[in-house]
Amino acid sequence: MSMKTKVDCNKVHYTDSIYYELEQTSRLMKKITSQLFTKLEIDITMDEYAALDTISINAGICQRDLAKFILKDRANTGRILDSLEQKGFITRFIDTKNNRLVKKMGITENGLKELNMIDSKIERYLKSLTRKIDPADVDRVQETLKSFRIELEKVVEINI
Repeated sequence: MSMKTKVDCNKVHYTDSIYYELEQTSRLMKKITSQLFTKLEIDITMDEYAALDTISINAGICQRDLAKFILKDRANTGRILDSLEQKGFITRFIDTKNNRLVKKMGITENGLKELNMIDSKIERYLKSLTRKIDPADVDRVQETLKSFRIELEKVVEINI
């Protein structure tokens, strides 16, 4: 004797939700950028690129604040920074913040050259991903995602 399960036709399944779409899109973007970095023979990782880009627009940022920007714990952020420093792309220095000694960082001239080179290599590839979508829609999605991320940041516990 077989048991039949009653299916609720009105139920919205996770795989039909915005959360699933965001998660899958994020996973695909990570795969695409990883493949792109390999194809273009870019010698830093996507995480290193995100850190370098963030440092370039936030001169004097401390490791803890950088970790919050790139959503990595401090240990992983430290490893990323060690690698970038060994490659000569960033410099670290001691400063004070709230009367405490804090390690801060800045981008070097070589780091800026590397960042600009990577940007020029990946720009057309990334733009091609949205070429069939109206630019106004791309802007709208970006603003919506930013608003959604800001709301998530209010409730997500991140141990950095």
